[in-house]
Amino acid sequence: MSRLEKGQNIWSPAVKMTHDHTRSEQNPVLFRVPSSGEIRLLYTSQDAGNQDSAIVKQQISQDNGSTWSEPSVLFSEPGTFIRQPVVVLQDGAWVVPTFKCRAEPGTRWLGNDDISCIRISRDEGQNWSEKEIPDSYGCVHMNIQQLKNGTYLGLYRSRWADNIYSSTSPDGINWSVPVPTVLPNPNSGVCFGVLPSGRVVLVYNHSSKKDALGRRDGLYDDISDGKDTRANQASKHGKDAFWGAPRAPLNVAWSDDNGANWAWKTLEDGDGYCLTNNSEKKLNRELSYPSILVQDDGTIHIAYTFWRQRIKYVRLGEDFFQ
Repeated sequence: MSRLEKGQNIWSPAVKMTHDHTRSEQNPVLFRVPSSGEIRLLYTSQDAGNQDSAIVKQQISQDNGSTWSEPSVLFSEPGTFIRQPVVVLQDGAWVVPTFKCRAEPGTRWLGNDDISCIRISRDEGQNWSEKEIPDSYGCVHMNIQQLKNGTYLGLYRSRWADNIYSSTSPDGINWSVPVPTVLPNPNSGVCFGVLPSGRVVLVYNHSSKKDALGRRDGLYDDISDGKDTRANQASKHGKDAFWGAPRAPLNVAWSDDNGANWAWKTLEDGDGYCLTNNSEKKLNRELSYPSILVQDDGTIHIAYTFWRQRIKYVRLGEDFFQ
């Protein structure tokens, strides 16, 4: 974890947060509890590249992130993944967008049967219920934000590497079936926020499988230890997850009608080559896994992965859209 103190331009040295060397731990989500001010760090924990083995852990800080509790398991169902911020509904309920990485027993997970869900707590995380997003096959990384009109918008990464998908909800609990937007998606992360004006601002890769130079078997195909003899996961729902489409350019899109129509602009360009995960030799050149935070004054903070080597951070104002 690294900090940017108020009024500073240099981030603090990174501090390691997890220490389980037997697991791959990733997708951190920070959440400040409204009633107490405590900070919770949620993250996934999986066995090597087996995303269908993932569980969700949490650590808690009572002193603004200076010290942390030992990890505990929050969601124990294997294959449960998180990526996006926790949402607090108008009635105080917490909603955690999740997705499930599913594979038939004895097969290697590839992403062909992933779906989105939400976990709901009405007692500040003591107990949780779950609700599936209807017909959300291939839609993952669900990002939920409340719009200025009081309804909720959900945007999704697509395992099919075709388009960003969207769905809507009147209450943050009951969701419509996700449908494709005009914005492309190469099976990479998306993240959006809402400005005080009501404008929806999204950061994403403006590419899809149509731009691919090749195709990978899976996300972890070049970092396997070679001892996994399981067959690959079979096709589901008439489709296969597509891996290897370029993760660039990194664009910012915006909508002034709650996601019905979009304009966009490139934030950083590149070839986005990701037919390998090899970042040490700079063979992987993706611009990906963006996160966005909108301040009350409309300032936009964006962070994203640069070539799987480091994190880039940029701050935008309203002049970006001119």
